[in-house]
Amino acid sequence: MDNKTLLKQAMEARKHAHCPYSRFPVGAALLCADGTVYTGVNVENAVNSLSICAERVALFNAISAGKHDFVKLAVVCKAAYCRPCGACRQVLHEHAPDLKIVMGSSQGTYKSTTISNLLPEAFSL
Repeated sequence: MDNKTLLKQAMEARKHAHCPYSRFPVGAALLCADGTVYTGVNVENAVNSLSICAERVALFNAISAGKHDFVKLAVVCKAAYCRPCGACRQVLHEHAPDLKIVMGSSQGTYKSTTISNLLPEAFSL
């Protein structure tokens, strides 16, 4: 699947973000090796530490459906080139150390990298 198609799915998912506190909606779309796509949005809570990012929601949706082989993740927000946070980087790296990351903006522009480039020397047991 090309980057723009995956970004469109992340943009569509972003419409469902629950972010009444930050007003910073984020959408993610995770491409599995078999071609299926799982989406996620950020879901905020009044207790900030109980909130969860779109990237982890997409990953956990895929894992809950029995998927474990991931190819590419698109993440979109209103900023230029939305980047996964540190917690998301660690979780993504553990489940898919070769994952391609497409960081998009709501204007449709994007930059591509890998999770290993975003989190060099990731923690591992």
